[in-house]
Amino acid sequence: MTNPLLSPSTLPFSLPDYANLTDAHVREAVEVGMAEQLEALRALAEDPEPATVENVLHAWETSGATLDRTLSAFWVAKSADTNDERDAIMAEFAPRLAAHTDTIMLDESLYARLTQLGDRADAGEVDLDEQDAFVLTERLRAYERGGITLDAPGQARLRELNGELATLSTEFDRLLVTGRAAAAVHVTDEAELAGLSQDARTGLREAAEAKGLDGWLITLTNTTGQPVLDSLEHRGLRERVFRASVERGLGREGHEAHDTRDILVRIARLRAERATLLGYEHHASYVHQVGCAQTTDAVNDLLGRLAPGAVQIAQREADALAEQLHTLEPEATLEGWDWQFLAARSAGEGFDTGQLTPYLEFERVLTDGVFAAATALYGITFHEREDLVGYTEAARVFEVREADGRQLGAVAIDPYTRPTKKGGAWMTSIVDQSHLLGDLPVVTNTCNVPPPSAGQPSLMTWTNVITLFHEFGHDLHGLLSDVRYPSRSGTSVPRDFVEFPSQVNEIWAWEPALLQRYARHHETGEPIPQEWVDQLVDSRTETGYHTIELLKAMILDQAWHQTPLTQLPEDGSGVEAFEQAALERAGVAFPLVPPRYRSAYFHHIFGGGYAAGYYSYLWSEVMDADTVQWFREQGDSDHPGGMTRAAGDVFRRELLGRGGSIEALETYRRFRGRDPEVGPLLERLGLTG
Repeated sequence: MTNPLLSPSTLPFSLPDYANLTDAHVREAVEVGMAEQLEALRALAEDPEPATVENVLHAWETSGATLDRTLSAFWVAKSADTNDERDAIMAEFAPRLAAHTDTIMLDESLYARLTQLGDRADAGEVDLDEQDAFVLTERLRAYERGGITLDAPGQARLRELNGELATLSTEFDRLLVTGRAAAAVHVTDEAELAGLSQDARTGLREAAEAKGLDGWLITLTNTTGQPVLDSLEHRGLRERVFRASVERGLGREGHEAHDTRDILVRIARLRAERATLLGYEHHASYVHQVGCAQTTDAVNDLLGRLAPGAVQIAQREADALAEQLHTLEPEATLEGWDWQFLAARSAGEGFDTGQLTPYLEFERVLTDGVFAAATALYGITFHEREDLVGYTEAARVFEVREADGRQLGAVAIDPYTRPTKKGGAWMTSIVDQSHLLGDLPVVTNTCNVPPPSAGQPSLMTWTNVITLFHEFGHDLHGLLSDVRYPSRSGTSVPRDFVEFPSQVNEIWAWEPALLQRYARHHETGEPIPQEWVDQLVDSRTETGYHTIELLKAMILDQAWHQTPLTQLPEDGSGVEAFEQAALERAGVAFPLVPPRYRSAYFHHIFGGGYAAGYYSYLWSEVMDADTVQWFREQGDSDHPGGMTRAAGDVFRRELLGRGGSIEALETYRRFRGRDPEVGPLLERLGLTG
């Protein structure tokens, strides 16, 4: 059969032909794609004609068509449903792709061609509009940061470092998936499941049966906090689940095969060496230079500004929870595995979101919540295409149309957890929007919602709902992109900007009118009681727990990537001591609240693209909170939250539509009329005092 990846897809929206795509096709297409790109770039570099926008920038964007098409199709499928062959492909090609990138980024003739175009533009011989100028600036900066000025031995060592780092990150991620599955907690006494609904118990039994076990199996999510800890009344089982979560990857007895510590230390040490080789103080300064933060001092200042107040709030919460625990078990001392359970039941301290689950059926949340909010704001509509096959059997493809009926793009949604799926939730782009190529965007939304039992509805937790809205914010960034160059489409923005639109989209989950529409009892169809709506909205203030767990993870990330090579642990045995020392230095050791991710299972920084950039969620939240304030200002008596087409059209035109076609903060300034202000975030976190 002809390899469907070796030519542009003829399916609607250029969707990859997943129905006929095999893993063997991926191997062949990566090989062909790398060769094609190098050949095309060699022709670009050797072109005797003077450098122009067309023969440099446009030619560059089209040079990797086969490789881009292949990797975009493969990455999402592998992350959502891996197998031994896909793991092998990733392990084989990760270092080879790193070497391929180095071949391009260390090619002086290509750099010279870009420089020539810049010189001609400066001399007035070539006209560059705003998008042309920015993509040229970014390509030149990538070369300057990628080692083009190093001598031959330096470049040789850089290639070695990049290749080994690619291999190690792939292995770290493989161990995360297998280790998370192995850390599942087996329960044989149903009495220990007190507090869980019958639907939840059925799901746990099915998980056990899938593993050939009797009883029930509590599988773990990516984060330290586990959803079942909100509900489990049995304190001993809560402790087992908590410990299983926080001890992942640490090589504890019975889990030695999933120990990630030596790998993560090696990654940190290699990154530190590479940063020094490239002339940077540390890996963090290398990363921060191209973010909105720009400097490590700015990142540290934001984290340090929030830490003391967050600890104070968390301590007050802990004192209240300790009193509550004393009324339940007078001899017990508050521990980390008690926090979620007690917080969910704190009288007068928020709203128990667990009671919402019967009202949160996936199909209704998706159509009457997530999709409906996008329609209200941007006029776009969603139409399922059952004739199109997604990247997994469970993925569903929806055509997206403009208000006037024109096709806008497509979104593929794969909601349910499976043992072969990476933890967490994410958005990817299979086809980047581009006026240059005439491509409409195809984006994905991959979550880990527990699958429904046979014949039963798929009920979500409130956290699942927020996650779905969050990831769809990324989808909207991709779908509403309106740029020329595919490399600058949608979410192709700095790490500390990319989470901003997705966090803004979370606010619509809380919109009272929308809640009444999508939160309906799965049996009776009755809407969520108005009293609950009011209580839920009032409970939205962030807790000290939430702020501290995020700050801890962000501080660990910075510690691993700001520490000089000579002061990093030499092997995995030093990981836990390194973590503790970093948290104590930052004043956030506070033992009752663990980091959202401990180092040993911190995919974002050791397996993903957030190394030294996990602070991005907080930096983006500054812009998010400031933007929420703007939406509120646009509201009226019928739409006090600002969910109107008029407000949505402005946000789409001035921010979402620009993707990464211009400098990120300039995008924000054009939308908001000024730089972002931190005040709204401090108010949201309860830190205005």
